[in-house]
Amino acid sequence: MTDTLKCTIDGQELEVPKGTLIIRAAEMLGITIPRFCDHPLLDPVAACRQCLVEIEGGPPKPATACSTPCGDGMVIKTHLTSEIARQGQEGQLELLLINHPLDCPQCDKGGECPLQDQALAHGPGDSRMVEKKRRYTKPLPISPQIALDRERCVLCARCTRFSSEISGDAFIELFERGALEQVSIYADEPYHSYFSGNVVQICPVGALTASSYRFRSRPFDLRSVNGVCNQCSAGCNLRVDVRRGEVQRQLARTNMAVNEMWNCDKGRFGFEFVANPDRLREPAVRADSAMRPTSWFQALSQASDRIKAALDERGSSAVGVLTGGRLTDEDHYAVARYAREVLGTDNVDFRLAPRNVEELDVFARISGTQGPTYSDVEVAPVVVIAGLDPEEEVPILHLRLRKAWRKRRQKIVVVGPALGSLAEIAWRWIQTGAGEEAEVLGGLADPVASLVREVTEALRDAGPAVVVLAGERLALSPGALPAAAGFAQALGAKFAWVPRRANARGAVDAGLVPGLLPGGRLLADPGPIAQVWSRLPAQRGLDTRQMLERAAAGELAVLHLIGVDPARDFEDPHLAREALERVDTLIVQDLLPTASILHARIVLPACAPQERVGSFTTWEGRRQPFPQAVPPQGLALQDWDILRQLARALGTDLGWETAADVRQEAAPLMEARAPGASSVQEASAHGHLDASPAAGYPFTAVVLDHLIGRGDMLRGAKELLATARPVVAQVSRDDALRLGLKGGQHVAVVGPSGRIVLPVSISSEVVDGCVVLPRNSTATTPGELGGRQVRLEPVGTLD
Repeated sequence: MTDTLKCTIDGQELEVPKGTLIIRAAEMLGITIPRFCDHPLLDPVAACRQCLVEIEGGPPKPATACSTPCGDGMVIKTHLTSEIARQGQEGQLELLLINHPLDCPQCDKGGECPLQDQALAHGPGDSRMVEKKRRYTKPLPISPQIALDRERCVLCARCTRFSSEISGDAFIELFERGALEQVSIYADEPYHSYFSGNVVQICPVGALTASSYRFRSRPFDLRSVNGVCNQCSAGCNLRVDVRRGEVQRQLARTNMAVNEMWNCDKGRFGFEFVANPDRLREPAVRADSAMRPTSWFQALSQASDRIKAALDERGSSAVGVLTGGRLTDEDHYAVARYAREVLGTDNVDFRLAPRNVEELDVFARISGTQGPTYSDVEVAPVVVIAGLDPEEEVPILHLRLRKAWRKRRQKIVVVGPALGSLAEIAWRWIQTGAGEEAEVLGGLADPVASLVREVTEALRDAGPAVVVLAGERLALSPGALPAAAGFAQALGAKFAWVPRRANARGAVDAGLVPGLLPGGRLLADPGPIAQVWSRLPAQRGLDTRQMLERAAAGELAVLHLIGVDPARDFEDPHLAREALERVDTLIVQDLLPTASILHARIVLPACAPQERVGSFTTWEGRRQPFPQAVPPQGLALQDWDILRQLARALGTDLGWETAADVRQEAAPLMEARAPGASSVQEASAHGHLDASPAAGYPFTAVVLDHLIGRGDMLRGAKELLATARPVVAQVSRDDALRLGLKGGQHVAVVGPSGRIVLPVSISSEVVDGCVVLPRNSTATTPGELGGRQVRLEPVGTLD
């Protein structure tokens, strides 16, 4: 029995797989059939009736090409060869235009509107409509970010289908019937979705528009540049639209291997920081207790003088470099070489989140490699997830998981103390205490309970098709990340470390961890790196906590921060602030003024991702280059260029003049090391916080990142920030009952050195003894509590 069939479209014969829709078969021949409701990633509904075709020998009426599969021997005529199809399309367009306003000059969709194009190509020459058109109050704000002009809607149902099929946010629906049918939202359920911008992009008319772009520009005024999102490790491909040197909007760009045709609202609307008035636009140095603008020459001279003095007086162990995830691959490599060769130190780390030396062995194994991919995750019959909340941390990965669950009922196993956004689609939840994931992951293949036995049998049946996804939070559980990698290896499964920050995986590939060099090579066994770099440190350096502890003790002379803000984002802000105050020289290289800049002696302004060329690496290990979209703000420079010039001031010429030079040098070194190289086998004295019960603090805080929080990269995006999810403290039902807490009641989360007051949310998706807190959504971060052990104190109720 063959899996293909032959059909003929407009006289051209072709062979297609069984089940191929007529509209897709026509596209294979380069024939575009007009449509509004059809979308290749949405289920067909034949709502707009615009894609009419004639089928010879078929029903005595036109058929909808978007919902009719090709049949063997079927002869199809489109509007190009069939008068019936042409008249049907023209009549349907006339019906759609009966109530559609002719306000194209004012409509945001004007100039890129399929209805405009099809009315011109396939519509009637004039209108027979003499009655008054339907009118609505406009616009209807269905969310702070999305505006709806109902009179323009052609009822294609693309928006409602996306919300129900793709994102799972069933907050937008078709109401009423007949001539009164319209898109709307429930009065008590506003349209809050992390993916709402997609409904604007796929709307074929100007019915749904983005508040942040509305009346801002015209398509013919825009210059479009390909881009890659810098907001998380998903690596969504973007189209950056620029007008007069400023970013006007960012849209999802099709890349079926990565983000398909979607992106999240943070990546779509979170670009306002690029031209924000607060941007750092010129170098500055501290003089008379105040920061004074200066030239690049003076700033780099002062920085190099202080670094030289520190190296001469106290040696390379007295300098350190901390970096973040916003940097490009080229920047990361430049940091790795600058620290090791120019400064002669291995005191370099990109991890602000809790860390441990156990991670190094896993990092060494995955560095420079690729896999599993989005496609592997989508087709896997079983996926095990630990230390990760995909929707909050890597949203496009969440869409792929939801797609696999909807299409094939993929079995998703969650290991950890909180179920999070996977509650709807998880097959099984293996509950653990905070920091106890290692015990389950290490013994998952040894069934000791009925639930674990059931999961083990499913994993065994799935065989090597299983995918294990491990998040950054596993560093809080000693042994959890190696256990997850070892479990995947024992099962023959594919393993991925899935960070939250945009290019954290690129930092791993570049070796921005003490003891690790580019491509997973070890400091003790550098291989070809020793032939490219003129020198390497003699011993392994300090991690983030160790550097901050040394600085707080007055033992670190210079600390160079590159795209990182430990004063707010480190797990112990008290230690971070003390370290930044006591270090002799603090150099801050960043885009925006951060809490850490308050302590800086020298400030070096860096370019935003949209202002540079470079590449980002996804959590899969897929490296994606992107061009410059807009010119830099003020005197800002690319991070690798700042380091190149600083190295020259220190007496070392790194040999680069362009980002392409850096990339050419970095590419072979950031590839995976040869198999069989030695691995890291050392215990860690630092990196995880004590999760054992403490007297008076019976709860353990589980800190999760919300996608939309108070991060600097969302500065200025007021409409987007207005869509942030409620900031609450989540506790289990049993704990709420035991403490007499009610939903909405305010509770103080109290730690040894601080407190946060939040409304309480009672959830069945949190284990007893844990309270789930947002990391970066409150003025006082959970790090201010002074540890993971906390207590809860009722303080009142919501008004």
